[in-house]
Amino acid sequence: MGVLERLRKEWFILGIVLVIAVARLEPTVGVKGGPLKPEITITYIAVSAIFFNSGLSLKTEELTSALMHVKLHLFVQIFTLVFFPTAIWLFLQLLSITPINEWLLKGLQTVGCMPPPVSSAVILTKAVGGNEAAAIFNSAFGSFLGIVITPLLLLLFLGSSSSVPFTSIFSQLFMTVVVPLIIGQIVRRYIKDWLERKKPPFGAISSCVLLMIIYTTFCDTFANPNIDLDKFSLIIIVFIIFSVQMSFMFLTFLFSTRDNSSFTPADTVAIIFCSTHKSLTLGIPMLKIVFAGYEHLSLISVPLLIYHPAQILLGSLLVPTIKSWMVSRQKAQKLTRQPKAPVKV
Repeated sequence: MGVLERLRKEWFILGIVLVIAVARLEPTVGVKGGPLKPEITITYIAVSAIFFNSGLSLKTEELTSALMHVKLHLFVQIFTLVFFPTAIWLFLQLLSITPINEWLLKGLQTVGCMPPPVSSAVILTKAVGGNEAAAIFNSAFGSFLGIVITPLLLLLFLGSSSSVPFTSIFSQLFMTVVVPLIIGQIVRRYIKDWLERKKPPFGAISSCVLLMIIYTTFCDTFANPNIDLDKFSLIIIVFIIFSVQMSFMFLTFLFSTRDNSSFTPADTVAIIFCSTHKSLTLGIPMLKIVFAGYEHLSLISVPLLIYHPAQILLGSLLVPTIKSWMVSRQKAQKLTRQPKAPVKV
């Protein structure tokens, strides 16, 4: 199965999960105390499993080789963790006067504060043929930065309950994200030959665990009888999410293709996806930690739950167009670099 086919399949499955959850088919299965026991399986096991899986699949040598591309890394991380949340905050100041549900708007702000994902940006960059090593490095490095920066951004833009100290946030995220990732990298060193030979389905494993996280979160959201989610606000939020993604992808394209940018077409591909994608894997557990006991946590989580499948859908649809641009740009650059034949007199 090709990369694009896997992406479309993942998006289709995510859509099914969303429909099932919204339709409230057995929503109590995924809420606290239900058969899935998400308070244990999701909080402590599922997230750790995803990052352990990432540690096994990420090639250490590729991350090391991409380390020296400092300008690209700075661009991606500053755009993702500084420009993105600030731009969303300014945009929400205008939307605050509209009748859109205020907690869904706050949820949009949480989306802006999230780090890049480990999987989707890398898969899409690889599908286009872009700088995969840079995408891997920035996705992983962004997740590390997000452990510290994202909670601070959430506290800055939204505030939180004073009962959740930063040390508690950091320690739990460190144990469920950093430690499993490091252990995965260590284990990879000892079974590298076996992994290269057998090629385990790392993507499928992560997708299954991620689907479980998405499902239980949707159940927790829509099983709440007091949830005040009107259709108008939800439709507008979906439209805004797609508009924001398209606008930011175009903006990163413009910035990275300027004459003085020094980025190659392959670099631009990695920048487009890594700068505009947001992590659901890290985001949902982080929201549950930072806003533990928050009355409107369910509504705040909805935009992030929509953003993830939306970025996969948009990315998979745009892959042929971006790939065509990259190939033509690379050919044009090769032609301009070829020395001209001397003119015979």
